[in-house]
Amino acid sequence: MGAIKRGMKYARPLLRAVLIRRYKRFLADVTLADGSEATAHCANPGAMTGLAEAGTPVWLEPNDDPKRKLRYSWKLADIGSALVGVDTALPNKVVGEALRAGVVPELAAYKTVRAEVKYGENSRVDFRLTQEGLPDCYVEVKSANLCRRAGLVEFPDTVTKRGAKHMDELAAMVALGHRAVVLYLVQRSDCSAFAVARDIDPAYNAAFQAARAGGVEALCYRAALSLEGADFGEALPIVAQ
Repeated sequence: MGAIKRGMKYARPLLRAVLIRRYKRFLADVTLADGSEATAHCANPGAMTGLAEAGTPVWLEPNDDPKRKLRYSWKLADIGSALVGVDTALPNKVVGEALRAGVVPELAAYKTVRAEVKYGENSRVDFRLTQEGLPDCYVEVKSANLCRRAGLVEFPDTVTKRGAKHMDELAAMVALGHRAVVLYLVQRSDCSAFAVARDIDPAYNAAFQAARAGGVEALCYRAALSLEGADFGEALPIVAQ
């Protein structure tokens, strides 16, 4: 099954560069095609294991917004075997478009999609879906791009207390009679299954397992990445490890 919905297009053509270093989590120094150096914004607070080595070919989205301090945003890493998305904001854009288009099979019955709705304890859920005759559905989206074993993508790539909190809050919504879903969007093409990285964050794994036992649904789909944008792609199985 191929990609089924154009989820997002880049505003401007991406530019190829070579990574010098990633630092302070949100900054990356790169060498541009003309040999000059620049600093790009890296919208990824995670460890980025295997994606941030010096010399890695990367793709940047340029901007001319005078309000932004940096002229480039790092979007993709080219690891040879695959393009890997590093922008953790992309999944919400892709999934949001897919939900509104009704192409997520498990959630297609919902016709109203609202983003960033307050819920839980001082939190906002990524999406709240409503439809007359159905329980409200709360959807949290997570970006997955860690690959430590051939064919397997994992989440998280670092400790995420916020992620564990989200699992607890989704379980609380189910306890109140609602429906709740965590949807992992895989930002790479070289993996065919998903697993929770329990060794990296045992607390997140415990929260995930407890939430699943409490009725929270877990889905995993691939983002079909290109230099033009990202499609909402095929489902991947979630496996235990």
